[in-house]
Amino acid sequence: MKLNELPASAGANKTAFRKGRGVGTGNGKTAGRGHKGQNSRSGGGVRLGFEGGQMPLFRRIPKRGFNNKNFALKYVEVNVGDLERFDEGSIVDASVLKESRVLSFSKAIDGIRVLGNGELTKKLTVKASGFTAKAKEKIEKAGGTAEEV
Repeated sequence: MKLNELPASAGANKTAFRKGRGVGTGNGKTAGRGHKGQNSRSGGGVRLGFEGGQMPLFRRIPKRGFNNKNFALKYVEVNVGDLERFDEGSIVDASVLKESRVLSFSKAIDGIRVLGNGELTKKLTVKASGFTAKAKEKIEKAGGTAEEV
């Protein structure tokens, strides 16, 4: 027996219920939308969080405390495997990464962080804002140096 020959369990396959196909179907005419009103019209309905003009819950609840989102440092992440494209003995920094199109600075960033995903076989001098322990280990294992700027 093959997978495509397995029969479906009883009740597993239901036919789609077609609304608005005549009074005799049991769900014709208004098709379950009721008579008149905002939700009966096409395109009708209210936006998310709308409470009929009452002050919405997300506006009633006090916003207290500090949120670091606006002040958190934004790093661009580069994997060790992405550095394999550079020549042996070269110095890799932000400008070199941008020129080679490893990075695209679409937003203002606070630095580059090198992550340990991938393999590196070339001796490189990598200058970045931060390194994970695994990334530093892989760069030094290949004979290179990891300099924090």
